[in-house]
Amino acid sequence: MSKTAMKFPSCPPLQEASKVAKKAYHLFFKQELIKEPIMFVVARDLNLLLNIRRAKITAEAGEATIELEGDEKKIAEAEKLFSQKGVKVESVLGDIVEG
Repeated sequence: MSKTAMKFPSCPPLQEASKVAKKAYHLFFKQELIKEPIMFVVARDLNLLLNIRRAKITAEAGEATIELEGDEKKIAEAEKLFSQKGVKVESVLGDIVEG
């Protein structure tokens, strides 16, 4: 076995000059959307940090509580993209319970 350190591709910095924000959402997915990687794709394409706080997926539907961190404008754009893709989006007010 080689003792060379494993190399990972470098990622761009989360934010360089823009204001970093964090916002939480409840997302609700229809049956036809539950197998699509919508959360991942939106976060990746907008260079946002995605934290899945809680999720429940059944054969009929899915729901998730997530946090998005990054540029404020990109977070607002993510909210619109989720809606355009057929995901019901509700903003979470207050703290998300730990644990």
